[in-house]
Amino acid sequence: MKADVRSRNATPPEFSAAYPAHLVASWPLGVAHSITVRPIRPEDIDLETEFARKLSKETRYNRFLGGGVGLTPEMLEKFTRIDFGRDMALIATATIEGAETAIGVARYARLADDVSCEFAITVADAWQGRGIGKKLLAMLVDAARGHGMRRIIGDVLATNTPMLRLAHSQGFRIERHPEGAELRRVVLELG
Repeated sequence: MKADVRSRNATPPEFSAAYPAHLVASWPLGVAHSITVRPIRPEDIDLETEFARKLSKETRYNRFLGGGVGLTPEMLEKFTRIDFGRDMALIATATIEGAETAIGVARYARLADDVSCEFAITVADAWQGRGIGKKLLAMLVDAARGHGMRRIIGDVLATNTPMLRLAHSQGFRIERHPEGAELRRVVLELG
């Protein structure tokens, strides 16, 4: 199946707090895998837990901006219980050895100004460099635009060159971060 990823010029459907099933997309990756991206659900907590557990030290370092974050059960529950009227979390899965496996997660949270959101993306180490992060980011941007956001921002370690390249390739500005030289802020104006 082809991905149902809307173009940047398309008008997205209205958003509600209900599960946004219109954001489900699937596409083949090579001859052996089919990738599905969908909004995360509370029952995905085991997928999210296993996904986080398998991240390398470097990937975890990049995702949590250098912090040695140990994900608590409460954090994992929060990551899978989303108020779709405000925020978004997408999970990318593949069927591996007959089981659905999380291979990437992208999320944004609405900021206090109510027109901006902050995003984060993580792709499992074995799946990096295959375009999954690019698809997740494109879908997240479309969801933010559909949610009425005017800008999407992210904080990225200055040493996380792959993420900075990805953001730049998708039209994000890369700026100095107000908190120091070890971070960059990536910003995309949504119109």
